[in-house]
Amino acid sequence: MKNLLIAIACLWFVALQPAISQEDKAMEQLKREIVQDLTDNILPFWASRSPDPSGGFYGTLNFDGTPKENAPKGGILNARLVWTFSAAYRLLKDGRYLALADRAQRYFLDHFIDPEYGGSFYILNADGTPRDAHKDTYQNVFAIYGLSEHYRATGNRESLDAAVAVYRNLIEHAWDSVNGGFIESFTRDWKMMEMESPKTMNTNLHALEALTNLYRVWKDDGLKQHLREEIDVMSHKVLNQTTWHEQLYLTMDWKNQKDIDSYGHDIEFSWLLVEAAEVLGDEKILEDTRRIAVNVAAVQLAQGIDQSGGMMYEKTGNHLNDNREWWPQTEAVTGFLNAWQISGDPKFLDAAVRSWEWIKTYMIDREYGEWYSNVYPDGAPQKKRVKADQWRCPYHNSRMGFEVMVRVE
Repeated sequence: MKNLLIAIACLWFVALQPAISQEDKAMEQLKREIVQDLTDNILPFWASRSPDPSGGFYGTLNFDGTPKENAPKGGILNARLVWTFSAAYRLLKDGRYLALADRAQRYFLDHFIDPEYGGSFYILNADGTPRDAHKDTYQNVFAIYGLSEHYRATGNRESLDAAVAVYRNLIEHAWDSVNGGFIESFTRDWKMMEMESPKTMNTNLHALEALTNLYRVWKDDGLKQHLREEIDVMSHKVLNQTTWHEQLYLTMDWKNQKDIDSYGHDIEFSWLLVEAAEVLGDEKILEDTRRIAVNVAAVQLAQGIDQSGGMMYEKTGNHLNDNREWWPQTEAVTGFLNAWQISGDPKFLDAAVRSWEWIKTYMIDREYGEWYSNVYPDGAPQKKRVKADQWRCPYHNSRMGFEVMVRVE
């Protein structure tokens, strides 16, 4: 009788438990697997492979993770390393990443910040001396992004002061007070360089990201206004709300110069725009950015994802570049997850899961660690591509992991 009562009680207990939905199961698995790849693969690779014993971090890591001796050290890579290790420490509370974040911050401040004209150098020699000292706006917005994250993670006021100083240099020299948005490139002493496209989507997209992160930790009224204006620029000057693609190369007054659809940038834009509006705190703008994000995500899902779940690179006119770079795959996971959280449409959650399944199948390098930089359409890795250089870094795939950590409870 006693055993019967226990059995009945157990059945009642089970019956009273809420049923776990298929969506909840998918989310739980997505988070578990992505966070495991982040903590067991991506971050350990960079922690062990990238530090240069002679100072800072190696400028290039070959396909197998070995360093290329005497390779130049790129400012974009190093700013992104500041951000990655800082975010890793903030979210994981692991002292290894604090040490690396402090190492990256110290090297960046000591070697990349221009003591004479302000802003950040583009490329250093392997010994830390300037190699290319021009002021690239894209490079400088990542300096803001990385240093503001270091302050957010550690409370180091020197990092915040440096980020604010770079921001002020960009507002003084690179912000277009007539047409809005940021101009592309300058000499070391901030004279505008002649370029075919004085404004680009990519620079303004990441300027939006940098202003967002700086405003998280520095509630300045002028910064708030520039963030508001950059949201408007990206929503109504850069984005074509008829095609739901961004325009990549632009004139000073925002005329489109090339017919290119960049699927990875578009899906990345969709969630960064919403993030910016959330940090800004304007409900009307937030509502509009959510509408934009869902529309952009729907178009990238329809046009940019192949049958196997991988995101293709871009379409120029009628020519499709269907190679699979590592970074659009990460943005697909985050962007589709964001669209599902806004809309509740299950096709977006399914797309995020399929993107991750594709990454697991084709992109993770299980021999040398980290991910392949690029795979062919048939899934074969392009083994001549490096693991680290000015443009290859842990920022995209680690950020996907961080986003999944905080978005999925």
